Amino acid sequence: MAFRSCRQHDGLFETSMDAQRYSIAGQVYDALDPRLQEVLARVREGVDRPRCLCVPDGVEMYVARHRQYVVKRMPGTGGQHHPQCPSYEPDAQQSGLGELMGEAIIETLAGSVELRVDFPWVRVLGRGVAPGEPHDPGEINVPRRRMSLRALTHFLFERAGFNRWLPAMAGKRNQGVICKHLLEAAAEMIVKGQPLAQRLHVPEPFSEASKAAAAQRRRDKLAILQPREGQSPLAVVLGEFKTCEATAFGRRVWIKHMPDAPLLIADKTWERARRAYSAYFEVQDADAGYRPRLVLTALIRAKREHVYEVDALSLMLTTEHWIPVEGAHEIEFIHALVEQQRRFIKPLRYDARITAGFPNALLADTGAEPVALHVVSAFAEAKERAAKVQVIARIAPPPWTWWTDQPMPTLPACAVC
Repeated sequence: MAFRSCRQHDGLFETSMDAQRYSIAGQVYDALDPRLQEVLARVREGVDRPRCLCVPDGVEMYVARHRQYVVKRMPGTGGQHHPQCPSYEPDAQQSGLGELMGEAIIETLAGSVELRVDFPWVRVLGRGVAPGEPHDPGEINVPRRRMSLRALTHFLFERAGFNRWLPAMAGKRNQGVICKHLLEAAAEMIVKGQPLAQRLHVPEPFSEASKAAAAQRRRDKLAILQPREGQSPLAVVLGEFKTCEATAFGRRVWIKHMPDAPLLIADKTWERARRAYSAYFEVQDADAGYRPRLVLTALIRAKREHVYEVDALSLMLTTEHWIPVEGAHEIEFIHALVEQQRRFIKPLRYDARITAGFPNALLADTGAEPVALHVVSAFAEAKERAAKVQVIARIAPPPWTWWTDQPMPTLPACAVC
């Protein structure tokens, strides 16, 4: 194969064969060619679309404009790219994404993605909605799927590339990288007619020297929460959960890199969250030798000036490398893949009720096709475990499978190591 995937992403991607190449109007350019910006500007509105040359016949792309011109994957073509290409995307049916594409997630060629969510951007203060008089409807609408806060978090992490791993990423996923790429991903997403980036706050890396300036930028960003015309706008805060402490009036939730702005939450709401996510909290105390992270996504509103209250929340477990996982068994599994310097993609749950039908990882370094890896946890609930066993039994030839009460099998051979 004659390409090298080389997207510059603060260490999110590494070079792995010759620079990624595009065929544009009969000429071939690599991703680092200084002439590329001029060429993309010339063809952006024309009929000559770039083709990614990661596979022999190439894959058609399109040109978008952000801070500069970029070559982007056409909707629905992710599986046509080579697994090592930055534009590769697994079949959506191999994760919870498949249930949402086309209904809750609508991609366009304008460089944006419309998201239909099941939470509001505003609360009406002090009154409910009148039921109205019964009448004959003029039309019957088909209910459409909406995505939850958890699904939104998974989509942000997937679009930012944090469910992917290459060996060169080791040591480079710090808070600055997380903040930058989540906000860049959000800039391409439209929620209820507004860019998600306008309503999303991800804490900057904390620094004692710059904490005052960072706090002012946060207040400026969250000024959108100011109530107006009897309505209380909402925004999303996404960061690593640190702790929750009791007060005389409820609880304070603390997020790492945001030590000067706790989020207030009612006692009963936090108790429900602790019960719903008890397995995640227990994993933090596991004797595993790995340090998992707990990522909080909170829908917030302003209770008073610069006082933020949680309206709804979701928690997500990740490895120390910020790769989303579903439990302790996946932490150990993903850690093993990282330690063996493998290249892989982690399918995410989104809003799927169970994850048995999805691979636990897809190896991207074994050749022209990714290899699905499955994990069967000895501690999984009986229903989930039985479903996983049934899925594996239907696959021919039998897939790579690790039963966690046995030693982990040798991984499929790496073609590029």
